[in-house]
Amino acid sequence: MKKAFLLLLLWCIAASGFAQSAQSPQRFFPKEKLTQIGVYYYPEHWDESQWDRDIKKIADLGFEYIHVGEFAWAFMEPKEGKYDFKWLDKVVDLADKNKMRVIMCTPTPTPPVWLTQKHPEIFQRNSEGQAAEHGSRNNYSTSSDVYRKYTEQIVTELGKRYGKDKRIMGWQLDNEPARGVDFSPAAQQKFRTWLKQKYGTIEALNKAWGAAFWSVLYNDFDQINIPNQRLLYGPSPHAVLDSKRFVADQMAGFLDFQAATLRKHLSPDQWIMTNYMVMENAPGFDPTRTKNLDFTCYTKYPVHGADEMLGDKGFRVGSMSGLAFLNDYHHALNKGVFGVMELQPGQVNWGAINPQPEPGSVRMWLWHTFAGGTALNCTYRFRQPLYGSEMYHYGIVGSDGVTTTPGGLEFAKYITEVKELRKQYKPAVTPPTEVTTRRTAILTSMDNLWDQDIQKQTTQWDPFGHQMKYFLAAKALGAPVDFVSEQMDWSAYKMLVVPAYQLVDAALIAKLQAYANNGGQLVITCRTGQKDRDSHLWQATWAAPIYKLIGAQVQFFDMMMPDTDGQVSFAGKNYRWNNWGDVLKPSAGTQTLGTYTNQYYVGQAAVTQVKQGKGTVTYVGVDTDGGELEKNIMRSVYQQAGIKTADYPAGVNVEYRDGFWVAVNYSSKPYTLPLPAGSKIVLGEKVLPCPGVTVWTSN
Repeated sequence: MKKAFLLLLLWCIAASGFAQSAQSPQRFFPKEKLTQIGVYYYPEHWDESQWDRDIKKIADLGFEYIHVGEFAWAFMEPKEGKYDFKWLDKVVDLADKNKMRVIMCTPTPTPPVWLTQKHPEIFQRNSEGQAAEHGSRNNYSTSSDVYRKYTEQIVTELGKRYGKDKRIMGWQLDNEPARGVDFSPAAQQKFRTWLKQKYGTIEALNKAWGAAFWSVLYNDFDQINIPNQRLLYGPSPHAVLDSKRFVADQMAGFLDFQAATLRKHLSPDQWIMTNYMVMENAPGFDPTRTKNLDFTCYTKYPVHGADEMLGDKGFRVGSMSGLAFLNDYHHALNKGVFGVMELQPGQVNWGAINPQPEPGSVRMWLWHTFAGGTALNCTYRFRQPLYGSEMYHYGIVGSDGVTTTPGGLEFAKYITEVKELRKQYKPAVTPPTEVTTRRTAILTSMDNLWDQDIQKQTTQWDPFGHQMKYFLAAKALGAPVDFVSEQMDWSAYKMLVVPAYQLVDAALIAKLQAYANNGGQLVITCRTGQKDRDSHLWQATWAAPIYKLIGAQVQFFDMMMPDTDGQVSFAGKNYRWNNWGDVLKPSAGTQTLGTYTNQYYVGQAAVTQVKQGKGTVTYVGVDTDGGELEKNIMRSVYQQAGIKTADYPAGVNVEYRDGFWVAVNYSSKPYTLPLPAGSKIVLGEKVLPCPGVTVWTSN
């Protein structure tokens, strides 16, 4: 009896361990492969006689998988209920023949014409009530039950056909899922339902929306429409914030619905993800809201004439910040497992200006994504299209279908280098002390970015840009960064940055207080704590709930004209500012680290620090343009905590993963890496060119 009980106990422990490990997306990706490299292929764009040649070429270049199907609904279901997967079967067969696997996509970005003509109600509508039309992509409403019905059918058919196929490594849902506000009848009705579920009573909604203001009171949820920014004086900012939450919830719900439908038919070794676009102030999505995905991926095109640039090569190499942010954001979101699905292979067509990338840039971007920890590297696309909206978009091969482009050659070189690096991977290696001690968390939420964007108070305020100043400061100081949510455990981080976190409640403030009391170094910045979760100001002195936490009062805030010269002094140096300034009154026991040196509040506190339990809370009341003040404040906090930092110039990013250090250089100038004694360079040189990559190991 005892033996049987012991066996049962051991089985339960083993089963429990398996269940826990099965929840980790790392189970899909053998660590020894480091990352896996693939490419988008659109067989429906090319004559079937060319498929064999194309897929063999993909394999010969070293790619390990192809990505197919996200825009192919009209080919999968050419008539309602009449499915054709024979062509797709042939593509999967050809991939397998060439020892590659397949990422299969659901085709929901592009509903076929038979569906849009039969059910025009599936289209989203703009703020003027105009419906989208057939002829492009992402024209459907995520609120349409009709569209969900047809989505369920096509996803089910795909799942039945390929869900147990071992040649299918995983699934991508939709493509770059993002939406602006949809004013379709379906969305209006779903918004009312969403509000009923959130508030329960119309009285609660009226209070949350401040509906007494301008006499916009509602008697019933059915009277409410999605707030329309075309209104002369603008709708309630609280209603607008809820509409953004609703849009993100609808997109997340649509993805989760697809995932739940698909998963009924999948084997346990097939994963599900989607590829999000760049996250800034108002992207129309929020990756934290999806619940049924195994992990997420991102899309990034570094050179298209828009991002911030450094030096004379900047417009050709792009900005370091974009890939660095997306790596760290998705890394934290997915327990370390994520990928890049679309990485620029060369010149693109859709930017305001579309220059050729500097030779070497594509390879550098690839190594940058690797450095951040990607499990998947992929590029859009294999062949440059001969027709359609993206004819001028480069591929791995050019318009003749056979000649490898410069970017394609750089992909091939990267693939060869990664395969060589796999031979040097050591599973038992542990991260160096400087990696673990410097690891920094940044608290972020789309709610806060949205809320600031609704009422900026100055054209110079950039919610996402403010957050990025602290992110780039941490990267320059050599710190790995994770973007964390309120729900996550912060105890593993010695430093937590809370940038412009307007919307707070008592529970969040208590959690921040506990973090500092337990020895955490907390850096809080201007605009934090001004409002409650409904975006109302407190019926108290300005930002009163955070006074005890920061050891100071926020007396008032100021901002100035773009050409106005505000000055603040920190550690004996003056810095220029004019975006935002919280004027502080320190409490007893709080140090003043920075003061205003001009304007009528000269001499008053701009930066303070107070001890809280075993840790500290530093409040930075000023937002500058260049970020140098923010960087030096961060450096001082690390130093006070006994954390040794690096000092990399703007545009140089150094990361550690899986036993390898990787450095990339966007700065337009060569940079000599300060490699410690005993380092072994396995790729590149100590003098890092721009664009350039160096990979090394250390003892």
